[in-house]
Amino acid sequence: MKPHSLIAVHYFLIIVLTSCSNHKSNYVTIQNSDSKKDIIRKAANVVPTLRQLRWQQLELTIFFHFGINTFTDNEWGSGKEDPVVFNPENLDADQWIETIRNAGFKQIVLTAKHHDGFCLWPTKTTSYSVAASPWKNGSGDVVKEVAEACKRHNIGFGFYLSPWDRNATSYGSESYNDFFLAQLTELLTWYGQVDEVWLDGACGEGPDGKKQVYDYFNWYQRIRELQPEAVIAVTGPDVRWVGTETGKGRATEWSVLPSDYFEMASSCGENTEEMLFRPLRDLKEHLLGSRAQIENANGLVWYPAETDVSIRPGWFYHSSEDTLVKSPRELMQIYLTSAGMNSVLLLNVPPDKNGLIHRQDSVNLMIFKQMRDKTFSDNLLAGAEFYSPEGKNEPALTDNNLFTHFTTKGKVTTTTIEMTLPGEIIFNLLALQENISVGQRVELFRFEYLNQNNQWIEILSGTTIGYKRLIKFSDITAQKTRLSITGSRMNPAIAEIGLYLMTE
Repeated sequence: MKPHSLIAVHYFLIIVLTSCSNHKSNYVTIQNSDSKKDIIRKAANVVPTLRQLRWQQLELTIFFHFGINTFTDNEWGSGKEDPVVFNPENLDADQWIETIRNAGFKQIVLTAKHHDGFCLWPTKTTSYSVAASPWKNGSGDVVKEVAEACKRHNIGFGFYLSPWDRNATSYGSESYNDFFLAQLTELLTWYGQVDEVWLDGACGEGPDGKKQVYDYFNWYQRIRELQPEAVIAVTGPDVRWVGTETGKGRATEWSVLPSDYFEMASSCGENTEEMLFRPLRDLKEHLLGSRAQIENANGLVWYPAETDVSIRPGWFYHSSEDTLVKSPRELMQIYLTSAGMNSVLLLNVPPDKNGLIHRQDSVNLMIFKQMRDKTFSDNLLAGAEFYSPEGKNEPALTDNNLFTHFTTKGKVTTTTIEMTLPGEIIFNLLALQENISVGQRVELFRFEYLNQNNQWIEILSGTTIGYKRLIKFSDITAQKTRLSITGSRMNPAIAEIGLYLMTE
């Protein structure tokens, strides 16, 4: 199948966009005639695609770093390791998936090929794969076993395929792009539904000393053709890297970014009306998507953040790290600063040499799940009465439906929502969510409580909310609280408000 014609550009082509649908989209052009007010209105109406929205709602996903490095005790292989060392005699993919499912995670990403080039499936493109290993006498297929386990347990399946290949002799030449495309096609067609394809930007020198120029847009197009529901991360058009591997995102996290950060290509094909985006660099800035940035942009795109971090110091399993697994308390803090900062958590849990998730990792994951359940099972605002300038009671704010929301009337963009409970409660965690299916809009908010002297006391203030914002603070006892939206790009769309008590 020939890929659709792609026209790489550094800005949106108006003629291309007008030939596509003009409904709300994950991209928008900015015209020279647009005022600052026009640009803010456009930013407020950029929305995620259905695949991006599905991905954002996952909140918790898992990375499985597993491969030849697991057996050599390395983080990065050279591509010269002997496949004979790969032999996970007790590999049990169901144990992997049951472990993470029971811990509340919704999707996985498996390292089908890391930088060393060793393939976890019996690819036809190279002999450097599980087919050359003693595992199952060379007839094993890790990708197949994991994919099938995901289907059995209703967990999303994704794979990481490293563009950098330290084993491939064609790396550093144009022919490598065809080699990679063939590997990508195998993974997209042999294992059923794929929900995420993870491509990083690692790029080294080939045998001839030349750096590889990756043909990203043809790769994206192949993914769209064969697995149109799969999100492409993090060097891809759907999901970006948050910029660190600490588990902590930004306090101000916009999902709408200037198009100037990207190389783009038109893709008004049979199954899509989207643009394809390739980030030109890692987006590590402290602030992305501010008014100052978008007001000088050529266009705007919906490009949400994924926060990746390992449960251990390393990404591959090392027995020396068995006592260094992140504690449930540390994992809970990471949840607050990743999924709780308008991101999706991608937590790496590396299987060991036996082909199993280590017991310490499993135990900590389960306690982490128990901590989340204990904290978030009871929204203390469920019985509250809500008052605002827009009227009394707002059932949408506690109905657990992210597609219903409270908003303001007319052109009013600020408001205060007062919440009165039947009696005093103790709380220390605020949860806020926007209905991002209509856009991300809130720029500033403030949260307060009424003390015994009938004075409103500020607990916290913040900037962005997005899909979810979780903020922990010291214990407060009160009957009345209020949320003030003091800045918003158009009318705010507040989907949920929650108050919780998080205990150790």
